[in-house]
Amino acid sequence: MASDGKSVGKGVGTSVGDGRLGRLLVPAVPFLWLGALFLAPVAIVLKIALSDATIAQPPYLPVFDWSEGWTAILDALGALDIENFALLTEDPLYWRAALSSLRIAAISTVLLLLLGYPMAYAMAKAPEKLRPVLVMLVILPFWTSFLIRVYAWIGILKPEGLLSALLLHLGLIDEPLAIMNTETAVFVGIVYSYLPFMVLPLYATLEKLDATLLEAAEDLGCPPWKAFWRITVPLSLPGVAAGALLCFIPIVGEYVIPELLGGSDTLMLGKTLSDEFFKNRDWPLASAVAIVLLVIVVGPIMVYRDIETRRMERAR
Repeated sequence: MASDGKSVGKGVGTSVGDGRLGRLLVPAVPFLWLGALFLAPVAIVLKIALSDATIAQPPYLPVFDWSEGWTAILDALGALDIENFALLTEDPLYWRAALSSLRIAAISTVLLLLLGYPMAYAMAKAPEKLRPVLVMLVILPFWTSFLIRVYAWIGILKPEGLLSALLLHLGLIDEPLAIMNTETAVFVGIVYSYLPFMVLPLYATLEKLDATLLEAAEDLGCPPWKAFWRITVPLSLPGVAAGALLCFIPIVGEYVIPELLGGSDTLMLGKTLSDEFFKNRDWPLASAVAIVLLVIVVGPIMVYRDIETRRMERAR
């Protein structure tokens, strides 16, 4: 009997230990994934940003030589500096590129909200049988390559393209439109490409709104437009914030659209980073631009997270 008691106690202890190990592994997996696929690459880019450009392979110094031991690694770490980040603050090109990226992203996000909110509201108010079809129509452009869709706009917006030909045929203009290779073409491409990212979060929020709140407002004599502004809009703000972040963050670093539709005077950080990396072959400076772009992108996420945390605390 004593031996049976010991074996039972040992089995219970083993199961408890396995349970604790399982509880530790569950949160460890996403942290390991995050460290391997985000923190490690960012650390490598940061190291290159703190290096100096050189004509070699790889085109930066110092390079860690693990075979020479910790002394060589510590010497390499001591050779790192912030010269590239200082250059970004001194050269007006990068300041103008950063401010232009933020301006284009902000204007595009506002345009997307003005177009996306009515679309999402109409989808949420449509009959339930039609809603899946409307959602499918919104995501239908994703079935085609993003690059092909942007190239299609070249054929539409160029002076001899479809838009100018149609307007000339209708007699609305006397000469072809000069939209291609301008900032207007960039806005057109961005709004078209990112519209689903604004519509879907808004639709998900508006579709879940409690219709009885609007009915109660109408029973109390509230006009429909006032009920919309006082009830629907405030309750849809989480969807507005989610859609704005989903659009603003990638637009700041957009490269393909300004490269194909914009002109030489269209400055954006993504395009500047590409030029430094491939044309100038200045990997350290390009990496510094990438780190700055990462900071600009992460900033709105942290602000949104703080606002959502406070909102949830107030709701409790």
